[in-house]
Amino acid sequence: MYVTALLPWVVAAGLIPLVPLSALGANPWLVLAAWLVLCAALVAADVLAAPDPRVLALQRTFPGRDAGTGPARARLGERVELRLRLVNRGRRRIRATVRDAWQPTAGAPATRLRFDVPPHESRAASIPLLPRRRGELRTEFAVIRSAGPLGLAGVQRRMDAPGAIRILPPFHSRRHLPSRIARLRELDGNTSVQVRGQGTEFDSLREYVRGDDVRSIDWRATARAGSTMLRTWRPERDRHVVIVIDTGRTAATRVGDGTRLDAAFEAALLLAALAARAGDHVHLVAFDRVVRARVTGVDGTALLPALVDALAPVEAQLIDTDWDGAFAQARALALHPSLLVVLTAQEAPDAARGFLGALPQTVRAGTVVLVGAATDADLEATARGGGSVDDLYRAAAAEAALRTAAGVGRAIARAGAEALAASPDDLPPRIADRYLALKAAGRL
Repeated sequence: MYVTALLPWVVAAGLIPLVPLSALGANPWLVLAAWLVLCAALVAADVLAAPDPRVLALQRTFPGRDAGTGPARARLGERVELRLRLVNRGRRRIRATVRDAWQPTAGAPATRLRFDVPPHESRAASIPLLPRRRGELRTEFAVIRSAGPLGLAGVQRRMDAPGAIRILPPFHSRRHLPSRIARLRELDGNTSVQVRGQGTEFDSLREYVRGDDVRSIDWRATARAGSTMLRTWRPERDRHVVIVIDTGRTAATRVGDGTRLDAAFEAALLLAALAARAGDHVHLVAFDRVVRARVTGVDGTALLPALVDALAPVEAQLIDTDWDGAFAQARALALHPSLLVVLTAQEAPDAARGFLGALPQTVRAGTVVLVGAATDADLEATARGGGSVDDLYRAAAAEAALRTAAGVGRAIARAGAEALAASPDDLPPRIADRYLALKAAGRL
């Protein structure tokens, strides 16, 4: 049972006639006791007369969202309207108050919903959710209060009604996709390359124009056509792109408004969307010491939904990454990938020792290896700062961090890979641009 906010006011109202009754010779304590007994009787009667909440059925829906075989899905930071419906299966009218027990990170309001449900009918209300965390957010029950006819008390029941919604990565870097797709179309059709490279395939023959590379002249076609013919090539399709996301302790570092792991997700999603449009096969693994997410064998329009769904529950783990195991997982996805992208944070030589030791064994002929890292955008500005003693210390620390990061970048280059470091906002388009540059150069 429960009591409402009206009960204290009713009890207080009984104190008003105590003074006049005392003047008439009545015992005030006896009057007070009688009034409290009467209030208790009214509360008991209200509880007994309250309809049983167990006759109610609770339904949750997310209008406009296809939950499929699993929970409904929404992007992080996106407002979600949950529709809560109560069905009265009893014979009495029920005035109910409902509190849906969502996790705090679901962003549900603290207010309780009020329903007035006639018998054998239903009523619905909306609950706005503003999720603050990726992953699967759940509610296991709802608390329903059924008020009595006097409004002094009622019956409270906990109703087991599990529900869930999966919050996906926001994919803010999607805004860079149209411009990169336009450049990809130029590479794929309008501006076929003239010089054949490792990552190109034959496109077409056309007449020679002054300024073309004479090495691409097809002499047999020239003899048949009676005019000088030129072979053109286009970036080869069906290449294998493997993305490895480090989910170890360095991924939990804050950079900008998020973490390095968030920046890695943005870079991976943009690259995967672009590579899928180019006709390449994308494989992804998120790893520290165990596999946290794995997507392979998915192509076309199904790739991006599969990636965001797999990455949604992944969080950084406060452990060091096993890089031998991570690269073994990458080789299991594609034995001879054309492009291997490792999204990590290797900025200190001591922390990067395991990574640098395993990297040379991964760099193979025919595979381009990119190592992308999200860095603090304010680090260079801090290194150039000055002023107070504290500012000078901060500038010296920032300068030392930049030097060590540059040293790790040189070590990555000596191992045969290419290091790309940028702010969280700039890292996704930089990796996408590097992918397009490799396509244009015929190396992918």
